[in-house]
Amino acid sequence: MAKRAVIRFAMPFLQASLVKQILCGLILGIVVAMFAPEAARTCGFLGSIFIAALKAVAPLLVFVLVMSAIANQDLETQAHVKPVLLLYLLGTFGAALVAVVGSYFFPTTIHLVASESSMAVPENLAEVVSNLILSVVDNPVHALSTGNYMAILAWAAGLGVALRHAANASREFVADLSRGVEFVVRVVIRFAPIGIFGVVANVVSTTGLAGLAGYVRLLAVLIGCMLFVALIFNPFLVWLYIRRNPYPLTLATLRESGVTAFFTRSSAANIPVNMGMCRRLDLDEGTYSITIPLGATINMAGAAITITVLTLAAANSLSIEFQFGTALLLSVIAALCACGASGVPGGSLMLIPLACGLFGIDQSIAMQVVAVGFIIGVLQDSAETALNSSSDVLFTAAACMRAERIESERARREELINEKLNKQ
Repeated sequence: MAKRAVIRFAMPFLQASLVKQILCGLILGIVVAMFAPEAARTCGFLGSIFIAALKAVAPLLVFVLVMSAIANQDLETQAHVKPVLLLYLLGTFGAALVAVVGSYFFPTTIHLVASESSMAVPENLAEVVSNLILSVVDNPVHALSTGNYMAILAWAAGLGVALRHAANASREFVADLSRGVEFVVRVVIRFAPIGIFGVVANVVSTTGLAGLAGYVRLLAVLIGCMLFVALIFNPFLVWLYIRRNPYPLTLATLRESGVTAFFTRSSAANIPVNMGMCRRLDLDEGTYSITIPLGATINMAGAAITITVLTLAAANSLSIEFQFGTALLLSVIAALCACGASGVPGGSLMLIPLACGLFGIDQSIAMQVVAVGFIIGVLQDSAETALNSSSDVLFTAAACMRAERIESERARREELINEKLNKQ
């Protein structure tokens, strides 16, 4: 009887959608942290296991997916990759501009706490570009073990191009390997509610719900800019492409991709969720199998907002005035930095000193800004990842829908021409 009662109680939860299960894990984690903090810290081990598993499979997933997609792409099929890349770039640059405007109308200041960190940071844009080039030519084994996604993408693309001319059996093996890795990742994702329960319980028991009280205004500007980009700017870009109401698609991507990315805090780890959504939307597989892994690396609107807002907060704290030209240049630099930011939690923070250098802010002070970024990272990094990952699906779907609309209009024109010719 007791067993049946437990099953009857647990079945609604087990049969619910992944998003609902994640929300249940979130609420349960907060409750445990508030009433049993010692037990909550112990439960944090569950979250550590889950995040470690995601980070372990994500590099291999990107490598195999991109290689398989390029190797097995139909030579006669034109994947709509270029429009998606254009949307990625416009979205990232536009997000930086939104952050500049938001910081201008809602200026924030921060108390710069001394940091004893000795993390190495880039001193100028040339060093960032140099580091990026060096990371691309990294050893593939080392890249997979350290999560160097730029090198992973480069090697996957190179091997994929080479395998396009391989025997059918070789390309089928790569496709089977891709499906096998996807299966493993889907299994890991199914444990997300348990992992998120552990993460939330540990964080709340350690910092408390009021742990971010001193940075409420800064968080409000950051998250406000991200919400504006997610709900206003990105839908506008999509409307320009598909010429119809973009909000059903926008809200669907935020619900299915953004919520999961908010808790995993890793664009790379959210790739299987995005791939599954693209599959359900019946998008062109030759397109999304390339643009989704690529977007996890270069589509970083949230990172651009984080870099811009924290940099301008530092400038305001030091009473440094900035002109429109300087702000525009900051938007360009933030967009470039964001494209090179890592797709893992906190990946954008280490590029903040580069943007601070535009205002002549000393590196030691800039590193204090990075410390503030880690303090508010509990919410900031989650919201940033949700925006980054959900827009990967949004822009991919927009480009595919636009291509379908153009093909439909072309077919309609041809049909009308044929009808006129038949009448004559």
